[in-house]
Amino acid sequence: MKNTSHETHSDHAAHNRSRFSSRLGYVLAVAGSAVGLGNIWRFPYLAARYGGGIFLLVYLILVVTFGFVLIVSETALGRMTRKSPVGAFAVFGKSPAFRFGGWINAVVPMLIAPYYCVIGGWVIKYLVEYMRGNTALLAADSCFPEFIADSQTVELWFIVFSVLVFAVILAGVRHGIERVSKIMMPLLVLLAVFVSIYSVTRPGAMEGVRYFLIPNFEHFSWMTVVAAMGQMFYSLSIAMGILYTYGSYIGKDVDIEVSTKQVEIFDTAIALLAGMMIIPAVFAFSGGDPDTLQAGPSLMFITIPKVFASMGFGGIAGTAFFLLVLLAALTSAISLMETSVSTFTDELGWNRKACCLLMAAITLILGTASALGYGFLDYVRIFGMQFLDFFDFITNSVMMPLAALSTCFFILRVVGLKAVSDEIRISSQFRREKLYNFFMRYLAPVCIAIILFSSIASVLGWISM
Repeated sequence: MKNTSHETHSDHAAHNRSRFSSRLGYVLAVAGSAVGLGNIWRFPYLAARYGGGIFLLVYLILVVTFGFVLIVSETALGRMTRKSPVGAFAVFGKSPAFRFGGWINAVVPMLIAPYYCVIGGWVIKYLVEYMRGNTALLAADSCFPEFIADSQTVELWFIVFSVLVFAVILAGVRHGIERVSKIMMPLLVLLAVFVSIYSVTRPGAMEGVRYFLIPNFEHFSWMTVVAAMGQMFYSLSIAMGILYTYGSYIGKDVDIEVSTKQVEIFDTAIALLAGMMIIPAVFAFSGGDPDTLQAGPSLMFITIPKVFASMGFGGIAGTAFFLLVLLAALTSAISLMETSVSTFTDELGWNRKACCLLMAAITLILGTASALGYGFLDYVRIFGMQFLDFFDFITNSVMMPLAALSTCFFILRVVGLKAVSDEIRISSQFRREKLYNFFMRYLAPVCIAIILFSSIASVLGWISM
């Protein structure tokens, strides 16, 4: 059962499965999925909060070990079965436990995509305002709170962003996702380099560069590891069903190990550039106060506009920065939507257009709730949280760790480490096989359980993160 039960099923499914045309297209699509809002604003403020250079060092170690293990696991299962998450689990058995493992991986992107599109709408709004020359307006303390409380305006930009995403999804894997990724990702890198150079050349910025790049072991704590682990987890698109789906779109000739290494490099490079864009600039703006960076989600929409307003050519830098953020948000939202559409296509047997319409309806309903949550529906709370905050908590803090745990136990108890290794070795030398087996057998489930407990405990106020 561990090695053969999927073969006939997957061979049959492969005939009608969409495909990436090249490994480059696949790598750029996965990198685009990984490079999102989590890299641009979440990574810098976590790095600032948990020790700067020591956080960066711990993060890099986790990416090439723990991150590598989970990426190749999900990608190999996707290619092995030629299915999105629900189908991949179901190939090996029909029990409720299998269905749960598949569905929790599949539901995560369905819940994230709607509120992600709302935040994408915020980004478009800020980009348009910078293009109109309203740099000083965006730097005002009241700008962002007043904007998100204006339900009609937020809903409009949410719909604009969603339409952009679905236009790509309707075009398909090769002509939509792959083509857009090949254009957006190089442009994203160029913009990141430009904004980084501009940032580090500001007076006083080099102190921020040193804080970010040079490890100081006096700043190390256990929470540095937990925070870095959580950031790595979310940054690499693990436990969202995305890697299963994109893995199902690649041929047996694609080297999974090499492709994963390229994704690791790309994702880490963007995280580094994000840190170089934001940390030195905010250090220069605040006179070297790292507490200014610890503003959390408000960093991108409140603190950064203040930084740009204090600079010469702040309008140009602001336009470039929010265009960069928009590209990152689009590539990630596209992967979330594609995973959801792929699941519906596999499970319902509908055509792509019908599944896109179904996901569009889900996005409109849940996204509208998130869009209106700070304005028209501000009085509605779920466990004391507004809709967007609740969806973010339930997916990131609860469902994603559960989804990753289900993948680990699925491989360890059902598929078998050997079957996964055999799948990877079809097109790869699998140099990190011993590391893979050790982490998957002994460390991955424990690390994921730590993420799950610490995330929930932090929200409940049991621990301070």
